[in-house]
Amino acid sequence: MNAVIFDIDGVLIDSFQAHFKSWKKMGSEYNKIVTETMFVETFGRTSREVIREWWGDTLPIYQAASMNERKEKIYRDILKENFPLMDGAMDLIDSIHQSGFAMAIGSSGPPLNVELVLKTLDPLSRFSAVVSGADVNLGKPDPQVFQVAADRLGINPKSCAVIEDSPAGIAAAVAAGMTSIALVGTVSADVLTEADLVVQSLREITPNQISELIHRQRLR
Repeated sequence: MNAVIFDIDGVLIDSFQAHFKSWKKMGSEYNKIVTETMFVETFGRTSREVIREWWGDTLPIYQAASMNERKEKIYRDILKENFPLMDGAMDLIDSIHQSGFAMAIGSSGPPLNVELVLKTLDPLSRFSAVVSGADVNLGKPDPQVFQVAADRLGINPKSCAVIEDSPAGIAAAVAAGMTSIALVGTVSADVLTEADLVVQSLREITPNQISELIHRQRLR
């Protein structure tokens, strides 16, 4: 059996602005100006890692945890007000499921964020495995999140395709030995060239296309 592992942010939901706004608001509360450049450079990594990078290793553990919770609470509040479903996401999920693929979520986001998205997006729970930031020690570009997803599915990494939007996510998929499909949006196509396939829209992706890409990956 083949599998498709979806990232959430920038793939299933157009969460760029929601995350950026939540970082800016939380940052202002802790005397940090967060620019879009700073945000883009860290997109795809865990909030815990980003807070450590921006505020430094001397930040007390309890304060870093509090900042992380605050940032993600702001983010969830934004999503509840306006859920930014990515164009073509539901159609792609339906077609992949009907074609017999196993499906998983491979996200670096907190469990509550992932839970909120899945409850809104997929109340029938067609995803057989869900991996969030609480399940891994290392964020992307480390491949751990996708490796855990494949392990929970019980499927060989070479039989898995990952749909991602960030260079870090694509690098993680490649490091895991999986087929990588990059969705342009969060960043431009010219920084996603490591992917096996680059698309401008989820509507360009078909189950047959994914099967062919996975077949090529197995032959490498």
